[in-house]
Amino acid sequence: MAHHSTSSEDESTQPDEENTRRAEAAREEKLQQFFDAHENCRATKAQLEAVFDLGLDEKDREKLIDLIENPSMLYPLEGQTVLEKAVDLVIFTLKSVLSDTLAATTTSTDLRRTSVNPPGSSTATAQRADRALATKLVLIAQYELSGVVTSLARVKILKSKSGGEALLVSLRNARASLVEWDPERYSIYTISIHLYEPKDREDKDLPGNPWDPDEKDNASYLTVDPRSRCAALKFGERQLAILPFHQQSDDLVMEDYDPDIDGERPEPTTSHAKNGTEDNGGDKTPYGASFVVSMLALDPTLLHPVHLAFLYEYREPTFGVLSSQMASSMSLLPERRDTLSYTVITLDLEQRALTVLLSVNDLPYDMFAVVPLRLPIGGTLLIGGNQIIHVDQAGKTNGVAVNEFAKTSTTLSLADQSDLALRLEDCLIEQLGHESSELLLILNSGELAIVGFKIDGRSISGLSIRRVPEHDGGFALSAGPSCASLVGRGRMFIGSEDADSVVLGWSRRLDKLKRQKSNLGVGAEVDVDASDLSDLDEDIDDDDDLYASTLADQKPKGDTNIPDASDQSDEYRFRVHDTLENFGPIRTITLGKPSEQLLGSTRGDENAGFELMATSGRGRAGALTTFRRQIDPRVLESHSLPNATRLWSVSVTRPSDGLSAYHSEDFDSYIIASTRNEDLLQSAAYALKPAGLENVKDTDFDPDAGMTVEVGTLNNGARIVQVLPTELRSFDADFGLAQILPLAEEEDRGAAPEIISASFADPYVLLIRDDESIMVLRADEASELDEIEQGNSLKRKGFRAGYLYEDSNDVFRLESEVEIEDDAGNVLMFLLTVGGGLQIFRLPSLEQWVYRAEGLSFLPPYLNPSFWARRSQAKEDLTELLVAELGDASHKAPYLILRSALNDVIIYQPYQSPASAGSDTPLSFLKMPNPHFTRTSLSSLYDENEEGRREPMRALSDVAGYSAVFLPGEAPTFIIKSASSPPQLINTREKPIQSLTSLHTKTCEKGFAYIDHQGSTKFAHLPIGCQYHTGWVTQKIVFGEDIHALDHHEPTATHVVGVSRKVDFKLPEDETHPEWATESTSLLPQVEQGTVKLLDHRTWSIIDEYPLAPGEVVMAIKTMNLEISETTHERRPLIVVGTAVIRGEDLPAQGRIYVFNVIPVVPDPDRPETGHKLKTVAKEEIKGAVTALSEIGTQGFLLAAQGQKCMVRGLKEDGSLLPVAFMDMQCYTSVVKELKGTGLCLMGDAVKGEDPYALRLFGKSPSHIEVIAADFLPDGKQLYLIIADADSNIHILQFDPEHPKSLSLHLLLPHSTFHTPSFPTSCTLLLTPSAKPSVLLTSTSGSLALLSPLAPSTHRTLSALQSHLGSTLAAPLGLNARGFRAAVGGEEGMRGGGVVDGMVVRRWMEGGRWRWWSGEGEGKGVRGCVAEGVEGVGGVV
Repeated sequence: MAHHSTSSEDESTQPDEENTRRAEAAREEKLQQFFDAHENCRATKAQLEAVFDLGLDEKDREKLIDLIENPSMLYPLEGQTVLEKAVDLVIFTLKSVLSDTLAATTTSTDLRRTSVNPPGSSTATAQRADRALATKLVLIAQYELSGVVTSLARVKILKSKSGGEALLVSLRNARASLVEWDPERYSIYTISIHLYEPKDREDKDLPGNPWDPDEKDNASYLTVDPRSRCAALKFGERQLAILPFHQQSDDLVMEDYDPDIDGERPEPTTSHAKNGTEDNGGDKTPYGASFVVSMLALDPTLLHPVHLAFLYEYREPTFGVLSSQMASSMSLLPERRDTLSYTVITLDLEQRALTVLLSVNDLPYDMFAVVPLRLPIGGTLLIGGNQIIHVDQAGKTNGVAVNEFAKTSTTLSLADQSDLALRLEDCLIEQLGHESSELLLILNSGELAIVGFKIDGRSISGLSIRRVPEHDGGFALSAGPSCASLVGRGRMFIGSEDADSVVLGWSRRLDKLKRQKSNLGVGAEVDVDASDLSDLDEDIDDDDDLYASTLADQKPKGDTNIPDASDQSDEYRFRVHDTLENFGPIRTITLGKPSEQLLGSTRGDENAGFELMATSGRGRAGALTTFRRQIDPRVLESHSLPNATRLWSVSVTRPSDGLSAYHSEDFDSYIIASTRNEDLLQSAAYALKPAGLENVKDTDFDPDAGMTVEVGTLNNGARIVQVLPTELRSFDADFGLAQILPLAEEEDRGAAPEIISASFADPYVLLIRDDESIMVLRADEASELDEIEQGNSLKRKGFRAGYLYEDSNDVFRLESEVEIEDDAGNVLMFLLTVGGGLQIFRLPSLEQWVYRAEGLSFLPPYLNPSFWARRSQAKEDLTELLVAELGDASHKAPYLILRSALNDVIIYQPYQSPASAGSDTPLSFLKMPNPHFTRTSLSSLYDENEEGRREPMRALSDVAGYSAVFLPGEAPTFIIKSASSPPQLINTREKPIQSLTSLHTKTCEKGFAYIDHQGSTKFAHLPIGCQYHTGWVTQKIVFGEDIHALDHHEPTATHVVGVSRKVDFKLPEDETHPEWATESTSLLPQVEQGTVKLLDHRTWSIIDEYPLAPGEVVMAIKTMNLEISETTHERRPLIVVGTAVIRGEDLPAQGRIYVFNVIPVVPDPDRPETGHKLKTVAKEEIKGAVTALSEIGTQGFLLAAQGQKCMVRGLKEDGSLLPVAFMDMQCYTSVVKELKGTGLCLMGDAVKGEDPYALRLFGKSPSHIEVIAADFLPDGKQLYLIIADADSNIHILQFDPEHPKSLSLHLLLPHSTFHTPSFPTSCTLLLTPSAKPSVLLTSTSGSLALLSPLAPSTHRTLSALQSHLGSTLAAPLGLNARGFRAAVGGEEGMRGGGVVDGMVVRRWMEGGRWRWWSGEGEGKGVRGCVAEGVEGVGGVV
């Protein structure tokens, strides 16, 4: 360890070498004592040394060591975190893990970096990384919602099932649901549903004021009183719904209650609103009767409400409203500058009366948010585009101008900090801790700033803002936030719609911590988050500056000065602890071949299939994301193991090796294979050498002993145990025979039962035999195996499968009634009975089970010992059981995984619930949602050569950092889980895979070995840089710029990408406007400047680019097979780019059409991928923006939507684009698509047209549709048009010229309408020979949807199944899936029920087996229909 000595203000001389040696010796002595005290600790010496160097006291050390020893133990920090993600409600808890800050892994490739180290590279770990605690998100539950969430708020209720808080969720269209956590069901429980509608009017059938927005266009959001006395839901134009909650009386229980002054606290009483409802038991519900008020009834000046929020420090529920009496307008800014008012209104729940307390008028027109502040600040913060204003309880205002435009937007007196040049539009402000006097300001660009206050007593006298420097994490976020919430001391969750959501942590450099480190003699500086240390003890005193998260926590109360921004030792330092990946907003997609980085150099492209590439993110978060439905293993080596059918990797420990470098990495030493050559069953052993695999020779390993059933190690790797059908053989690390344990006498071996499966958990071995009996063996100190005596319950046989699991973290919490004096660990034996029951034994006791659930085969949603479906015989035929940990390095947890005779996989999660009646243990199991369906034919589920037995599931302890499970066979599948996602089942593209085992060698770290369909043995990795938390294989390539369009150029394996960046706009020189030359504005407006870039798909690197003019943005990119010669009619795949030159609202937009060719060039010697460049073939100036492009016809022409026309153009040899035909459009052509081979073309908003050449209007929509995206969908002889509108509805129109309602090709026939939760962005027709035509839809939330035609019989089956599931499955938040999918405001006849909701039917197996729809014979038909309807995309991508 390097030692760096630094000078100190308290010391005038540096220590000499003798003092340094003494300090080092003293440190080493203390460190050795620390190691000796934790000799039995499971933490490594490196981890213990890192804890020792932190300088913590003994109490905090022990807590941190306990955290390291129990990585799966959850440490909830101030409760749980609830997020709304797209249409999911997700509940997380937080967990602190010890991580390397220098060796942090990345989940994406950043093109802005010059080099990227792949996972497993030693570059990042060559130096000693700083050790720090990181806060990670751990998934608790996830629910798919039939609605769009607008707000989340926690509410304290008098009584809840868990004893915690409830959650109030508001949804679009003025709905709210109150839910709580049910620990018995390990799920949310819906307490109530609230729906508010506008009051009935006599003229309700008549339209309202023409300038009033529609009800669906009004935003609805929620705010809750800080003491949870009521909630307010703003909906409609100016309607307010008040929902009271029963609470203990607050009249005498004040926030500033002081027992030394006010005396003994009185007994609390319960207060509630009038007309409170009661349940059957007489207990009051958590809420009272709600009521709706109009803001105009409160105050006539609240004509245009902007924002409202409940305030702190008030006796009664009080909220502040930001509103205006007249509409604001920038064009009338000289006349209407200060048009907004801030009004404080108090609410009397008993009388249902609202009273105005104060009003602050003449506020700037651009204020948009009300931010209530806790003590020690108090009051309210009003946010505007150019200024921030603080209003205290007396109405006193203090403000600060953040840019020069604040002077022109308001006459209010503000402190001048215009040199900051901040743009506050869409910014977000959150307090840095509940007791902090400073705020975190997050700009729309993702930059961070600190807002400080000058406090004089209890009043605010000034505000100050300072930017966070980049080296302190000021640019930790790459895009603007959508929400933020404190989730613990020094931690904040920041959600974003344009980038990944993050858990952001902050720290300050503390003098006390510096002194502690200097006393240890450690020269290397360690930056420790005070927030991280606070995880170890939530009850720590506030005056301990080691755990202080803010300056206010450290300074005396009398010191209220604004922190000095120049004091670097007192500055905040921000870092990202964890991320939630976001793929939105998706603007456009394309299909192409996967890159070589994914496949590896040894794979060919003939079986690689396609991958989907989509744009995602905005601004600095702009990226390309690839989606693949299946895993392509990255093959590193290929070996020939003759006739191998099964594989096992073995890692051994040799006592003589000590702590050698080779075995300190736990590399595997051997590969053992089971072979079959016709009827000859043998085994083979191979040593893993740097040169490859070598046969193990001159050892006691006997290949002719028979076929190996299972292989494992005992005694910490000192013994290799080979399980054969009739005996066990134990070897030392060099395959010296140590023991042969026959399971029957020599004369009885022919009739003795054979072993069909085995399981290992040091020092135990579980054997399952073909006569449904089991045997449990144990290795003693000399590694000799002996059988454990069984109880009567096990001697009766009747066991189909079993598995051993070492519960080192005591997750199951099962105790044996028999006293166990054993130090062999907490090993549990799970047994699956022939009748479909579950029995658990705690070894070494086999006298009596410690847990029994006979109803397992009914597959109930919640499994406990008391469950039994008494009136049903619908059992599932379960054949295999496995208990394994799933997760990543941040968090792992055990799961019970079952496999049925039909190859279905059922996953149960164990949890502790309150012990129910008839149950002696709180252990229960929750069935996890699993929409994955088997694609294996029933005739191939069993291997006839192995007597009807399938290759068992295999637990993988560490594959690319994941603890996973693999299912071999014709549909090989990985079960992978990350800390923040549920278990996902992902197929491999290569199939079948006969056997797979984990592999860890110097050349294949944390990989696996498998036998492919040709019998070859391959060493492989999971694809580098990919994520699996969505159930897809995804990889993100960060551009750092907005990406508007892209397409794939297949001949050169490149992608053409249209990006843009913000540049300052300066007024040009103009003789008619000489004043433009003297423009003195420093905060210039910004416009986009586009660039066309050529991306090499093999290496994810930019190899060429074509810059555009300022203000010119790429609108569309298409690769077209155009005719380049009028004489030879030669065709060539060219890239066509359409752009728009945006010059402001007072000038008409212009556009250009570029035609590029990708030509080969001599590559750069250092970059061999740069062998192609863009060559300009044509460039055409266009009147109007070019908004859409498409190839059309069979003559090599292109169709361009330019302005209010759609024009067909042909490429001439001189580089010009000759107009051939055109059609007039209504306003803005958003989409142009051609159905190849038919001559039909789809155009958005086509109204009328000319027919000069070959364009003819065949049909248009029967009603007004705001077309955002559209495409064709052919189905046999039928042709449909899929149209996505601005209201997130999907319209299906049919083109049928022979139907009488088409009015002779004038109208398209409406078929059905389907509502989606996210705004659509694109529709793409997918045509492949192996699958039906389908349309892939993308959205701004990053979600993908597939619309596929169904056969009539399949449609009828799935429609009936959808109705059945809608009435039997639980609906989170009490939402109606069918009502949600109905289009709002659709025309009559446009609401057909012809679309089956795949999100509903894929939940077919979530209910118990007795609830599976229809009988056993028809159930197989339902299985096929669901697999066809839900997983159709698997055959395309």
